[in-house]
Amino acid sequence: MSFRPIDLAREHGLSTQAVRNYERAGVLPPADRSAHGYRRYGERHAAALRAFLALLPGHGHPAATAIMQAVNAGDLPAALRLVDDGHARLAEDRHTLDAVRTALDHLPADDPPAVPGTHIGPLAHRLGLRPATLRAWERAGLVSPPRDARTGYRVYPPAQVRELLLAEQLRRGGHGLARTAEILHHLRSAGSPEAVRPTLAAWQSRLTARGRALLTGAAALHAYLDHPAQPLLQPET
Repeated sequence: MSFRPIDLAREHGLSTQAVRNYERAGVLPPADRSAHGYRRYGERHAAALRAFLALLPGHGHPAATAIMQAVNAGDLPAALRLVDDGHARLAEDRHTLDAVRTALDHLPADDPPAVPGTHIGPLAHRLGLRPATLRAWERAGLVSPPRDARTGYRVYPPAQVRELLLAEQLRRGGHGLARTAEILHHLRSAGSPEAVRPTLAAWQSRLTARGRALLTGAAALHAYLDHPAQPLLQPET
């Protein structure tokens, strides 16, 4: 069975130009041409388009495009590495979410005392760190304590003390400074540790949706790879 560009486009609510663009980008295999030069697509092209559109929600446009380009070029190992990368990113995000939840659970239940601030020495002692470590965290962007106008010493306000308590929990969980800084940014955007909990629930929902989307994309890609008209791919070495 052969299809015109408009036939493939209608199935998914696309424009015929989008179908042509996908072919030009390597997302679809090259189309056959009629005697008059018109594109003719087959079941293999329909399966390729279904696979690409199924990959989009979980992997995003650049990765989904690269996966299909690799498959259509006969490079299955490269395509599978890209699929693995998408699952690895999801796993990393799940670990980060778990780390934030654990860190929040281990924060002191009471708010930091409403005092003007804490100097670096007492704060380092409380965290079981050296002052040099707190200065390194500052350079990494975790916090930016103001300075005492008279002495020039760092003075950590209560909110930053709580953030550094959280940072210490994340450090114990094996998270690096860059990821810890990102997590603290999420906390600041939410306004407080308790306010971030609804954000974490929404984050969990997004990760679950992404996991399901990756499964859907994998199933559609598997169907395309097993399509009778799909040429044999290079074996993985």
